[in-house]
Amino acid sequence: MAKSIIKQKSYDFALQVINLCAKLKDEKHFEIATQLLRSGTSIGANVEEALAGQSKKDFFAKMCIASKEARETNYWLRLLRDSGILQKDYVSEFIQMSEELIKILTSIVKTGYEKTKN
Repeated sequence: MAKSIIKQKSYDFALQVINLCAKLKDEKHFEIATQLLRSGTSIGANVEEALAGQSKKDFFAKMCIASKEARETNYWLRLLRDSGILQKDYVSEFIQMSEELIKILTSIVKTGYEKTKN
């Protein structure tokens, strides 16, 4: 079985998000930490579910959810950056990682849409 790049990248990203959220909670930013933790770890969870999908339709539906979660995560990260809660340089790395996930997932979803359309 071929190694799944999105599986590994989303897992690595989730680990990074967990550490970031622990830092946010230490600084008493509980609400945004909770939201970011949920969406940031949900990306990989949905990718895992997609890889065990019962059908192509199921696979692409889960990948679509993962894409939405990646976009939500990117939103929370931009809020952290623009609100000044965290330093821009620090958050920018997370934003870049989330944007890479969004690009990969968008490509997977578009490919799936095209295949199911025909």
